[in-house]
Amino acid sequence: MTVNQNQDRFFGKPVVEFRMGDTIADPGAVRTTVYRLAQDYDSAESQRELLEAFLSQVDTSALDALVIGAWSEAHDESPQEYLDVLIERRGDLGALRALFVGDMTSEDCEISWIIQCGGYKALLDAFPMLQVLRIRGSSGLEFPPIAHEFLEELAVECGGLPSAVANGIAGSTLPALRRLELWLGDDNYGFDGDIGTYETLLAAIKPERLEYLGLRNAQISDALAAHLAQQPWLSQLKTLDLSMGTIGDEGAQALLDSPHVKTLQTLDLSHHYIGDALQAQLKSLPCRVVLDDPQDADETDGDRYVEVAE
Repeated sequence: MTVNQNQDRFFGKPVVEFRMGDTIADPGAVRTTVYRLAQDYDSAESQRELLEAFLSQVDTSALDALVIGAWSEAHDESPQEYLDVLIERRGDLGALRALFVGDMTSEDCEISWIIQCGGYKALLDAFPMLQVLRIRGSSGLEFPPIAHEFLEELAVECGGLPSAVANGIAGSTLPALRRLELWLGDDNYGFDGDIGTYETLLAAIKPERLEYLGLRNAQISDALAAHLAQQPWLSQLKTLDLSMGTIGDEGAQALLDSPHVKTLQTLDLSHHYIGDALQAQLKSLPCRVVLDDPQDADETDGDRYVEVAE
């Protein structure tokens, strides 16, 4: 499966698309609406020109959230120019609290083809009050260790997460972090870590303060579940999200045997390879268990597949 829908809500508000030539009648509309900047393939305007055209029509002092959608030739070019303009205009954008870079579907660009960039440390340095950062795509993505006092939510959606990005997050100082969502993906599309990578990451980020932990779209879901099931801090989470991955009976049994799972509010295992008997036992847990989209392993070799790879 590929990503086939754009975000319809972000930062608690509906998302509306903005393209070159569009007119925003009410500059204050950014108080109730989040705009997604979008380009067609091989658009005539540059990223800078589109962002400047948008900013010229809105009350920048009230702009608290922005979505950057498909950019022209996203399989060849990064969104660095967008980030550069935001950094240059940071004095006008003091209200910015939430940013999503890469909200595009597979029709725009397959997730594993999206070229990202290394400008996120500079962006976070420029916006010390940013609360939410969501990134789609990991090819070319750099995320060195950062220190940011107010970032509450960090998400990286991809078909394969490089261990360098996971290590950068592990080395970061993010005291306000409450939601961490990582799509680990498939080793054919950039995933090069192992369970040790994520044991180190979890040990480093003080996971007991998280409300939501999503280690999604992972080909190592069973190993993740077995490790997480042993962690006392798991009982302090509201939501554990292992959806979109390859979890099967081994991981399911580890979660069932854990005394720490029972106090979760939600356990999301959607897109799974769990047998009927263990599904029934999971449904008896005293928390909400999501078991949508059951899968069957490949008949020939027994392989399991993550939901989003290419």
